[in-house]
Amino acid sequence: MTGNTRGLRADARRNRQRLLDVAVRAFSERGTDASLEAIAKEAGVGIGTLYRHFPTREVLLEAAYRNEVARVCDSATELLAEFPPDKAMRLWMDQFFDYLATKQGMADALRAVISSGADPFAESLDRISTAISTLLDAGAEAGVLRSDVDPLDVGFALGGVLLITSDKGLRDRAGRMLDLLFDGLRYHPG
Repeated sequence: MTGNTRGLRADARRNRQRLLDVAVRAFSERGTDASLEAIAKEAGVGIGTLYRHFPTREVLLEAAYRNEVARVCDSATELLAEFPPDKAMRLWMDQFFDYLATKQGMADALRAVISSGADPFAESLDRISTAISTLLDAGAEAGVLRSDVDPLDVGFALGGVLLITSDKGLRDRAGRMLDLLFDGLRYHPG
């Protein structure tokens, strides 16, 4: 979750999270045309509740974006707890690709946030780099992933796959390209 939510009651935290989840979908699908009233209604709260948590459209959009970054970055350690490092890395690559696709849908709305003076991308690159490093380090330690890979190169390569396959119907091709990228991350002794 983004922001300081520790002081919130459990129901307020749930409401806030539902608002963020719905906002990501709405801004991804409709960009700046997303209705705050519709977001509140779909989240099952009143518009007053939305404004209590997020006083402006820009604040809601920035929080939704940061929540998605946190979700995808936090999933790296969750995947490592459940799967071997190489499997965790490949699964995370799919999650990161989906995150990038969502962010692409939010691009117009995020530009509006930036023009208002906010920086939704502050700290994102560091968090993403740290998540990729966590996966790469675990894989290198287990002897299944290369130890000489720059995590930002992996992130930018994943972004490149999205740029090439962002048209509808190319998700299968993206999966094959991610497999090729992943194969380049494997440690091949000899």
